[in-house]
Amino acid sequence: QVRLVESGGGLVQAGGSLRLSCKASGIILSINTMAWYRQAPGKERELVARITPAGTSNYADSVKGRFTISRDSAKNTVALEMNSLKPEDTSVYYCNARRASTFWGQGTQVTVSS
Repeated sequence: QVRLVESGGGLVQAGGSLRLSCKASGIILSINTMAWYRQAPGKERELVARITPAGTSNYADSVKGRFTISRDSAKNTVALEMNSLKPEDTSVYYCNARRASTFWGQGTQVTVSS
């Protein structure tokens, strides 16, 4: 059974930082395209950052230069380092794994106060 479990969300002031982590079981993250998505109330889920099995990463324009996605193959985790957070970054953040199938975590809330 595949499970993706996010952690690290919380409440932070604008300008602060958070580090999200996604721990996988049942799949090997390094052979999947891993991504972080977010969804704010009343809005569609959007891609935040993605890293391919080859290690290529890309980011939404709104987070470029502030967020960094990384993968730890030994721990089978993927992380999202978020710096210079803004109130508009407030969302539920979801971990996503995609190869032949697509899997989602349950989400972790990030709230940025102004």
